[in-house]
Amino acid sequence: MKNIALLGATGSIGLSTLDIIRQYPDRFILSSIASANNWLMLAKIAKEFRVEVVAIANEEHYENLKNELSGFNGRILAGSEGVEEAACLDGVDILVSAVVGAAGLFPTLAAIDKGIDIALANKETLVMGGEIVLRKVKEKGVRLLPVDSEHSAIFQCMQCGKVSEVKKIILTASGGPFRGKDKKFLQTVTKTEALNHPTWDMGPKITIDSATLVNKALEVIEAHWLFGLDYDNIDVVVHPQSVVHSLVEFVDGSNIAQLGTTDMKIPIQYALTYPERINTSVQGMSLAEVSNLTFEKPDLEAFRCLALGYEAGRIRGVAPAVYSAANEIAVELFLTEKIKFAEIPILIENALEKHEAKNNPSLDDLCYADRWARDFILNKQK
Repeated sequence: MKNIALLGATGSIGLSTLDIIRQYPDRFILSSIASANNWLMLAKIAKEFRVEVVAIANEEHYENLKNELSGFNGRILAGSEGVEEAACLDGVDILVSAVVGAAGLFPTLAAIDKGIDIALANKETLVMGGEIVLRKVKEKGVRLLPVDSEHSAIFQCMQCGKVSEVKKIILTASGGPFRGKDKKFLQTVTKTEALNHPTWDMGPKITIDSATLVNKALEVIEAHWLFGLDYDNIDVVVHPQSVVHSLVEFVDGSNIAQLGTTDMKIPIQYALTYPERINTSVQGMSLAEVSNLTFEKPDLEAFRCLALGYEAGRIRGVAPAVYSAANEIAVELFLTEKIKFAEIPILIENALEKHEAKNNPSLDDLCYADRWARDFILNKQK
């Protein structure tokens, strides 16, 4: 039996994780859960799975959660400290870190310090603190298992050879709802259009990131840390069918790809059961029905955010944290219709140009850069 801590329990990754736990009650126990704001759904999950600890990040919702869980036998916590406690609960074997944004870094680090394996679905943890996180993982001897479909695909493909035999990794991107559109078209897109992803069912922030290709830029930086490859050896191709989840090219010219249906239960379950594979509720894929698979280069002029992500990664230091935080605020502003879609890359680029570079940053440096970038973007709108 594996005891699981689940951060981001009410999001799309969290709900898929719960489905897997329901399917295999003889394999998994849900020990603790946390969410940012959705106290009502969090309470429902806590009751169903009888967890030991439930935590709500937004302290304003604590009383609502507490009242909804009247008679609950577990502990009810709030705030960032409560989320960290849920992540580090005694007896937890693996943490599914699926919160959105920079909020995932500290609880993930806390769990690593406790010797808990990590199933990572939070890109910003490695984008912000990749060097620190990887150092801690090595020091504590824990497993860092990718949950993103692309990184899970690469992880699986890399089992076919040694790390030293990898020439490059190729991340696939659906292209989002605006694949093939030019800069002029992107000036006029609406929030509704941007949230209409053609392939994946995700939360609003990640869906917008997919539309701008920020999501892919974050994945490039994450892949750099996960697999130890230089940015020149990490490519992105647009693959609208989303059947090939990513590829690895080896030095002998072999390309190994991982294919599957577009269901996040597959990479989540693989992370939870690694190195074992078990049956899944997900329907298998028929290549005959897929028929056509196409690939194309991304348009870095129209989708400037992807080029900026590579730039931030190569700068290193606090630049990736600035990139990620600036994007988070820009996306919030777009979702609240305070800026246009085309302004997102402009704001990110402004933040990267103005940020104070710092090599070998500490956690305090990263937190400062994160706060600075958020304040910088918000002040630009005043």
